[in-house]
Amino acid sequence: MLKSFKTKLNLNNKQRTLAAKHAGVARHAWNWGLNICLKAMDASEKLPTAIDLHKRLVAEVKSANPWYYEVSKCAPQEALRHLQKAFKDWFKIPERGKPKFKKKNIKDSFYLEGSINISGNKIKLPRIGWVKCSEILPTVQPKNVTISKRANDWYISFKYELKPKPTPTPKIRKRIGVDVGINTLATCSDGTAFPNQKAYRKAQRKLAHLQRSFCRKQKGSKNRKSANLKVARLHRKISNIRVDALHKLTTWLTKNHSEIVIEDLNVSGMLKNHRLASAIADCGFYEFKRQLEYKASWYGATIIKVDRFYPSSQLCSCCHHRQKMPLSKRTFKCGNCGVELDRDLNASINLEHWHPDVDYPKTVSSTGLACGESDKLNGTAVKDSTKQEVNIEFAWIQMSLFDLSRFE
Repeated sequence: MLKSFKTKLNLNNKQRTLAAKHAGVARHAWNWGLNICLKAMDASEKLPTAIDLHKRLVAEVKSANPWYYEVSKCAPQEALRHLQKAFKDWFKIPERGKPKFKKKNIKDSFYLEGSINISGNKIKLPRIGWVKCSEILPTVQPKNVTISKRANDWYISFKYELKPKPTPTPKIRKRIGVDVGINTLATCSDGTAFPNQKAYRKAQRKLAHLQRSFCRKQKGSKNRKSANLKVARLHRKISNIRVDALHKLTTWLTKNHSEIVIEDLNVSGMLKNHRLASAIADCGFYEFKRQLEYKASWYGATIIKVDRFYPSSQLCSCCHHRQKMPLSKRTFKCGNCGVELDRDLNASINLEHWHPDVDYPKTVSSTGLACGESDKLNGTAVKDSTKQEVNIEFAWIQMSLFDLSRFE
């Protein structure tokens, strides 16, 4: 089982210069290779592979640019491999788009491999030497590392094999339902609620102020660079707050529960609602599901995904009576048994009691049932709505023929 690790690097001025040179060489190799590939496509020729591009790079570019020899050879090699993979992904999945040219100081990163050693909070990198990190590193021997730049700070990431494999943790509850939302990030069926930090919304006013300040600065000036750095650091802070809350939530769920029942939400479809898109993106629903999936394998938990059309918010958790629940209503009050509780808590209890053998209508019609389905609602049989529509249409046709015969 592989585990990834990422931490901040504390570089001195010389090491910062070397890191910037490595990122610049990787960016130059990518842009050069992309230009070659685009010309080959325009001429209806076969795209060169990463190996072919590297041979041409050594023969044509490296000899003409001596600063290529100041950095590790791994940086341009890996950039060309990434370029080849980007074209393959574009051909297989057109939605990903065509590879683009890279710009300076935008997602700068490079790849290193070779003799990499770790000692406490220090790591030895090829061509750069011993580098201090912000925390103690795991005592492993990584084969390769990726160094990236974010808000003028450099970060190192690598993956390693977990030995021994993590053992399942003792659980305090067998099964739990989790309902995610905007007002409350997660409401559990045991009554535990995790508040939504709303990091972007809280920092939105300050972010707008910094962005206006950035726009007023003269292009190319040092003040403009300084203002841009302040905006980038605030964006990083917002992201860190959101990820930290999700990590604490997912770790608690997977460590203490054997089965976790969640809804299989269509996050990309939800983001098309422009009224709620900003609030939904600030929650990080997709990241929540992604973290749950890989942490469940660490701690011996099982993730159960309920169909996105399951009416968890419309069913009573006591008597299973179904009623319409608009988003404006935050308290569920059953019209059958009279129970009254929080809307999200009611949904999480329904998720906990969900079973694949229990069939519920997938969409709500005027009768309360899905069109084309026959089911029982509160113990009362309901006729198939499509049959009703056919009968109504047939009666209308008979009436029309009768009316026409009267005028003959």
